[in-house]
Amino acid sequence: MTMKTLYLLVPLAPLSGAIVAGLFGRAIGRAGAHWVTILSVLVSLVASCVIFADVLAGNTFNGSVYTWLTSGETRFEIGFLIDRLSALMMIVVTFVSLLVHIYTIGYMAGDPGYQRFFCYISLFTFSMLMLVMANNFLQLFFGWEAVGLVSYLLIGFWYTRPTAVYANLKAFLVNRVGDFGFLLGIGLVLAHFGTLSYTPVFDQAPALAAGSAGGGLPITLICLLLFVGAMGKSAQFPLHVWLPDSMEGPTPISALIHAATMVTAGIFMVARMSPLFELSQAALSTVMVIGAITALFMGLVALTQFDIKRVVAYSTLSQLGYMTAALGASAYSAAMFHLMTHAFFKALLFLAAGSVIIAMHHEQDMRRMGGLKRYMPWTYWTLLIGAIASAGIPPLAGFFSKDAIIEAIRLAGTPGAMFAYACVLACVFVTAAYTFRMVFMAFHGEPRFDPKPPPHESPAVVTIPLLLLAIPSVAAGWWIGSVVFGDYFGASIVVRPEHASIAKMAADYKGLGGFVLHGLATPPFWLAVAGIATAWYLYRVRTDLPGRIAQGFGPLYALVERKYGFDEMYSIVFAAGARALGSGFWKGGDQRTIDGVMVNGSARLVGWLSGAVRLVQSGLVYWYAFMMIFGICVMYALVKYRVFGG
Repeated sequence: MTMKTLYLLVPLAPLSGAIVAGLFGRAIGRAGAHWVTILSVLVSLVASCVIFADVLAGNTFNGSVYTWLTSGETRFEIGFLIDRLSALMMIVVTFVSLLVHIYTIGYMAGDPGYQRFFCYISLFTFSMLMLVMANNFLQLFFGWEAVGLVSYLLIGFWYTRPTAVYANLKAFLVNRVGDFGFLLGIGLVLAHFGTLSYTPVFDQAPALAAGSAGGGLPITLICLLLFVGAMGKSAQFPLHVWLPDSMEGPTPISALIHAATMVTAGIFMVARMSPLFELSQAALSTVMVIGAITALFMGLVALTQFDIKRVVAYSTLSQLGYMTAALGASAYSAAMFHLMTHAFFKALLFLAAGSVIIAMHHEQDMRRMGGLKRYMPWTYWTLLIGAIASAGIPPLAGFFSKDAIIEAIRLAGTPGAMFAYACVLACVFVTAAYTFRMVFMAFHGEPRFDPKPPPHESPAVVTIPLLLLAIPSVAAGWWIGSVVFGDYFGASIVVRPEHASIAKMAADYKGLGGFVLHGLATPPFWLAVAGIATAWYLYRVRTDLPGRIAQGFGPLYALVERKYGFDEMYSIVFAAGARALGSGFWKGGDQRTIDGVMVNGSARLVGWLSGAVRLVQSGLVYWYAFMMIFGICVMYALVKYRVFGG
């Protein structure tokens, strides 16, 4: 089998599984649907591993598979770019997707849409793989939109629930806002470069930036528009509002969307576009500031939530803010490093939360939990590993990538860097506090639920994926530390020499060991410890204090609890505004103008004219004779008095 065949196999295997499960689900049954999709994703994972080994050996691929359309001199092609960046993403996507497929067997058991669900998640995997493997903007946009479409189907999977329908429409519409900017950016790329293929665009970009009259304005505008797309897909402030509501979908989808796939598409895209973003300091500073705001302010919202899935959802928003801020600091490798470590520990947290929900008979409010440690030891210990990794405690995976981002922002020295550094530093404390608040409320203390029937540990199809995700959550920082402290990405990511904070960090700390020793003496580590200690004191020692603190902060706490009012503002300004505008067009345009004037008005005019003509055409001979004599008299008078100039 040639390598090109393997490249095709990676996305087409999940697509084949989705087609079989979707079209022949009734014929093959529930077991057939999950086996065909799981095996197809396993084939994709194995092929991705072979490709990854081949890339590490120095072999890359950048070529067209076929030409979809030719318009004038512009060719729209489907092709693959297989380098160290895409090969790494392929493994992360297929590995997390495989574990989610296995976990789904236990979580969705008994659901009437079982086969449909496996069809959707396999199709989702195909869409994400097409996105990360693309070598041109056309295919990138196809994968981008396909991921958004399938996420709409998955979030609204339980379509009989009004909340699920509302959530998937909200996700779809908010993403359309981002995608509009993304499409405009792609249009500018085609207008300025005459091609949609990455390589010629990246090659011509420096000349455009240097030669433009606006001092790089076209490149800045392209980058900002592309980043608007990333803001929607990766749920960055202020386009973040759709992600928490996506919790209305089944928990396996929460893990798949929030961990390694859809929400990381924007991070991957900006990293892939590093040759463009490195040419615009204005775009980089914008990215960094928006990411820092998202990290801190969404972390604060997580502190006020009681739904266990929503706590993890706002944690995802905050961690995506870290990655985005790193991109703005030109620390692309640190952002990708955190993307990978986050994929493992966040998928672990979501699936562990799903295990709790199963045991609690689909109860999600942490105020009705407590004491679950004795009932669910496997779930507890795996979730605890994910919590420690999320808080950034060494030597777990989250420590390496999070501290690398914070240090890179500190060293950036670009406009907005100090503000961003203050935000991400404060977010360290907040992250540790809300993560361990969840641990202590759900698993420690006295039970706050009806003991009959008692909760119990989840089946093996649920706990085995938890154990498999716990391993990289512990060790991935050491395994893939070369992403940050070595030149792993090579030419697949471009960083200008003056922006190379990661290279400076690697030289200063001389590898991972030195970085760990340095990290133990820096503010982020002690802020994380302080966050854990605060959560322990408030939710294990003085459980009366959280309520009193909430009352003490009053309006400020209420503002954070209401997610800063963005949901209400968007509902009033955009949703209600659009309805009012539509009503105005309907009543003023359709009813009054089109129906009232053009349709009904035309009918009334014709009726009036016909009535007038009908008076003349009476059918009486003497009336016609009178009209003839009257007409002759009029014509005589006109001629007599030279009206016609005769």
